[in-house]
Amino acid sequence: MSAQAASHPTYGNWRRPRRAGLGPLGLVGTFGVFGGLVVTLLASLISLYAALVVLVPVVVFLVPLAIRTQDGRNVYQLMALRIGWRQRKSKGAHLYVSGPLSLRPGGRFRPPGLLNKVTATEGRDAYDRPFGVLHHPARNLYTIVLGCDPDGGSLVDPDQVDVWVALWGEWLARLSHEPSLRGASVIVETAPDPGTRLSHEVLPRIHADAPDAARAVMEEVVERYPTASSEMHTYITLTYGVPAGQKRKKEDVVADLAIRVPGLLSGLVAAGGGAAYPLSAERIAEVVRVAYDPAVSADVLDARAQHGGTGLEWEDAGPTATVETVNSYQHDSGVSRTWLMTLAPRGTVRSSVLRGMLEAAPGTRRKRVALVYRPIDPATSARIVEADRRSAQFMATSGRGMVQARAASEMRAAEQTAAEEASGAGLVEFSLMLTVTVDDVSELADANVAVRNLTAGSRVLMRPADRMQAAAFSCTLPTGILPWEQTLVPHELQEAL
Repeated sequence: MSAQAASHPTYGNWRRPRRAGLGPLGLVGTFGVFGGLVVTLLASLISLYAALVVLVPVVVFLVPLAIRTQDGRNVYQLMALRIGWRQRKSKGAHLYVSGPLSLRPGGRFRPPGLLNKVTATEGRDAYDRPFGVLHHPARNLYTIVLGCDPDGGSLVDPDQVDVWVALWGEWLARLSHEPSLRGASVIVETAPDPGTRLSHEVLPRIHADAPDAARAVMEEVVERYPTASSEMHTYITLTYGVPAGQKRKKEDVVADLAIRVPGLLSGLVAAGGGAAYPLSAERIAEVVRVAYDPAVSADVLDARAQHGGTGLEWEDAGPTATVETVNSYQHDSGVSRTWLMTLAPRGTVRSSVLRGMLEAAPGTRRKRVALVYRPIDPATSARIVEADRRSAQFMATSGRGMVQARAASEMRAAEQTAAEEASGAGLVEFSLMLTVTVDDVSELADANVAVRNLTAGSRVLMRPADRMQAAAFSCTLPTGILPWEQTLVPHELQEAL
């Protein structure tokens, strides 16, 4: 190993879950092929015409399953997306109005869409710190939100970065053993610094008898510093479910979560999370409120600095009005667009692969990068890695030339994954979502260029979440929305397609 490789460790070996099936067909398509052949052969015993009557519908059904886009979606999935969008638009579900003019009971400003039925409560952990709990009644899920201030990577030894990455991987592996955990997400939010905190720290400390020159310098620093700086917030959401067949009261679930919070926070601190703390229900409501109305960000910071809090409740954290279009989501004082990851970085990468994507983007009002994790229990992990290993071995021995060389590389990666899982490593499915908020629709074109440059530098392939911008926007908020829990078609059936 070279000295450079020893001092700059690399990472990678991310693998897309291999779909069981024949070629581009999934498990359902493969069963359709063999079932159609059997029925066609039986029909051919009657007559050739009967065989054609059976064969043609089978082919018409299977061809859309075999045609896939670059991100792996077939024709049926694309059609379902377009039909769903047209139905929502015909019913007016792409529009949302809240408040006294909305004709809803109470006249409150509840969050829209997937968050409309969510309720918020609060508990206290072992250190008597308040933490908010969001209840998703549709799936009976409970979400807690943790905040942290990660240590920066500047002037940090590569060995220390390697330790942080290893401890973060260990923390993710522990999630597979968390009872009833359905999913987790890490949201990194960046925005231009309004200068509110700096002004509250500096201006009150200026002495009344200070020289005019010194006073002018400090006032100019307070005025101009925010234009070149940004604020960054990191949130971790953990969403738990209630086991099937059990009926538990909300108070019992909150008490159970209160016991787990200190241990989860200590793991984050060890992985380089800096000062970690649970978010109260009021703080969660403030984050959602600012996301829907970025113009009130300075007012929220000012109220927290002067009064210690805003007193905002979850029922008033939503926007006044929203409009969802094919490629954007308009809400109060902002217009947002969300992108979804289609392919993780290929090959080996450095620990700073996502640094450019996580930093503040010039010309945007707010930007959120959400890493969504779906922990897999150890028994299922062993079954998945062994299935990938057998499939990779079969592909490596069934081709010639470059196909065989590429399959051999896949086999080495599958062998490494199986060895790491056997030694105790956890298996986690992950995805990445990126939301950019600007002030006006005309600025979306510049935002598209900025995102394209960011993703190119991070070697991540992404596509816009067209015709589902409102739902994708909600998934990037620290509210515990898990995409696979919100679909009408079960996750297992979608994998079979």
